[in-house]
Amino acid sequence: MISEIKTICIAGAGTMGCGIAQVTAQCGYKTILFDIEPLLIEKAKSSIENNLDQLIKKQKITPENKSQTLAKIIFTSEINDVKGELIIEAIIENINIKQELFQTLSKQNEIDTIFATNTSSIPITQIASKIQNPQRVLGIHFFNPAPVMKLVEIISGIETDKKIAEFCKKFIEGMGKTCVMAADSPGFIVNRVARHYYVEALKIAEENVAEFGTIDVLMENCGFKMGPFRLMDLIGVDTNFSVTNSIYNLFHQDGKFRPNRIQKQLVDAGYFGRKTKKGFYNYE
Repeated sequence: MISEIKTICIAGAGTMGCGIAQVTAQCGYKTILFDIEPLLIEKAKSSIENNLDQLIKKQKITPENKSQTLAKIIFTSEINDVKGELIIEAIIENINIKQELFQTLSKQNEIDTIFATNTSSIPITQIASKIQNPQRVLGIHFFNPAPVMKLVEIISGIETDKKIAEFCKKFIEGMGKTCVMAADSPGFIVNRVARHYYVEALKIAEENVAEFGTIDVLMENCGFKMGPFRLMDLIGVDTNFSVTNSIYNLFHQDGKFRPNRIQKQLVDAGYFGRKTKKGFYNYE
């Protein structure tokens, strides 16, 4: 089956979509990166080129590798171009929009095309419920930044074919990733555990126990690669807030997952972190 995957389509040219497209292209697969916004497509191309340039500077790839990778990617804002054996969506964390996208794409792709979602929190069973042949729908959850992070969660919905899930696990492992099989629960494994890394840090800041920088330094000195506030700025304050809201509601407003007003205020102000040059820290 692995040899039958010739084209991988990535729907959504945000941070995650760009990263996943870079991974698949570097592994030699024809990659179609789609976004409905032409401006995001242009930014995505620039972002991937910059990422590859950084790898050249670190002597991890050659200029020839860069050219080969870019040649594998088709950047498009035309949804009719999204045709392949594997489609991975990395769009907004909204179940209705995800279902609508998959419904549209199922009409122009083969009946056995695999539909994967990079959702951080929405149950796969819910997403697949309105998709033709839900047995082929599953979660393939990369982590940010996708070209660097090794872990990928493979999540099966109640109707996901076990053979397809196992196939996708082996396929993604073939890209040099480490895959873990996860059950279809809100937040799955990593985001459910990580929620408290963010939520408790925000509570400490909200109660004026310590400032963002102090909390980050303390956690980094405890062995974490990045403190919670630097990490939220990297992921996207808006994205992180959206996932927190999703998990909070999926767990019926369990207080331990409650979103924080500090984070909401930043989102309301348009301070999304590194991508907007402002978040918990100022990057200008």
